[in-house]
Amino acid sequence: MPATDKTGLLKTFLGSLPGHVAARLALAVEVDRLLEGRGLPHDDILSGLRPVLRRDHHDRTLTPLRLFCRPFQDLLSCAPRRAKQKGCIARGSLVPVWNWVSQTLMPEAAAAYVKDAKALVLAQKNDEAIVRAGQFWPLAAAAMTAALKGDSNRKILQKVLGDALAVEDADEMALLLAVGEIIEKLALLLPRPVPSFHEQLLWDVRGVYDALIETQPDVAPYVAVITMNRLARPWEALRLPMMISRKNDETLIAKTDMGLVGEILFDRMDALKTSIQQTRHPLFDAEMLMEEVRTFADLSSHIVKEIELKRDGEWGKRLLAERVEIGKVMESFMDRAPKEFNAALPMARGTGADFSRHPGAEKHDMAKRYARLVAGSRNFAAAASFAAKQKTTYEDLCTTLKRYNEDVVKALKGDPVRGETINAQFELCADLTAILFSEEEAAMMRRRGRAAQAVAA
Repeated sequence: MPATDKTGLLKTFLGSLPGHVAARLALAVEVDRLLEGRGLPHDDILSGLRPVLRRDHHDRTLTPLRLFCRPFQDLLSCAPRRAKQKGCIARGSLVPVWNWVSQTLMPEAAAAYVKDAKALVLAQKNDEAIVRAGQFWPLAAAAMTAALKGDSNRKILQKVLGDALAVEDADEMALLLAVGEIIEKLALLLPRPVPSFHEQLLWDVRGVYDALIETQPDVAPYVAVITMNRLARPWEALRLPMMISRKNDETLIAKTDMGLVGEILFDRMDALKTSIQQTRHPLFDAEMLMEEVRTFADLSSHIVKEIELKRDGEWGKRLLAERVEIGKVMESFMDRAPKEFNAALPMARGTGADFSRHPGAEKHDMAKRYARLVAGSRNFAAAASFAAKQKTTYEDLCTTLKRYNEDVVKALKGDPVRGETINAQFELCADLTAILFSEEEAAMMRRRGRAAQAVAA
């Protein structure tokens, strides 16, 4: 078997592990790497475990690189990008920047830091390891800032790091490394995920912002961004710029540096919109599509609640336009749903359900996917501007299914020639009943089916 196939199988297996097992395995692998072990494919194993660890929010073993990243870890993003968004640092920039810092920019200081950090982590002295990293942060910040000055230096660095966006990421890293100790204090105030950005916590964070305004005003707007990425409900971070500006008018907030939180939230909605617009029939995952639309709807509706959006304001116009675009995509899926439903539940003109042939497993699967999409989007259809179409489509599917349910139960009583097709259609109807109505209705449907089969027997 080729090495690439083996790696793929390994990552698939690792991605299916329970969270607690993945966390223990990651700990063992990362300790082995700190000890400079050579027997394990560390990067491949950790890459396979990473989705599970991120999903379940497991703490990771501290490493020299992870310690280096602490001041800007809340800005890291895996999302694809075409331009640099202030307040977002691509994870893909981390290793190139770290290699540049540790191997070219300040190799001796970096080597001493790496040696000390490894020793402290292996001795389970994590607090001391963080203190040691705190000594390295301002040194790295100063060296990076000096190396990033001047167009000629930046062009050279662009070749080293791979692209211009990574150079801009390095700028932000240096900015936050310079105030790493203050960021650590902010992180202690906001152990993730913070369930609610209540008033006392808001004032505490405001204190960190005010301190930075006095000493490092360029870094102060990042306080709101870091806060946003540590909140269970990220839109609540808009309360900080509202408090500072003493306004709840988005036009005033959007024109200041404190509007950075809003811009990042809108960028997230843009990314969701793009992904939703790229979703096509028949190759779509109903659960993934619903999750994306639900997340978009939550963000948009809560932003409206947090601040006073005006229809003619910059954010207000963007929000309305994006809701319309999402609504169009979802309406197209709603329009398609009855067609796919009828293909899986064929009717003969004038005589009811048609059991002359099995529609096929693909049509069954498609009908269930559309049923989940239509039923599952009920609670957020209004916020995504397709509520009327969703309601009409849901009612149409329910009417079709009720009529077909009666026909398939009758057919179970006395049509042995087509028994296999009828049984398959009955199972599909029971599954659709659970999706569109309830599990209780589906259980009753199955009892009716067993009674009908008993009569036939």
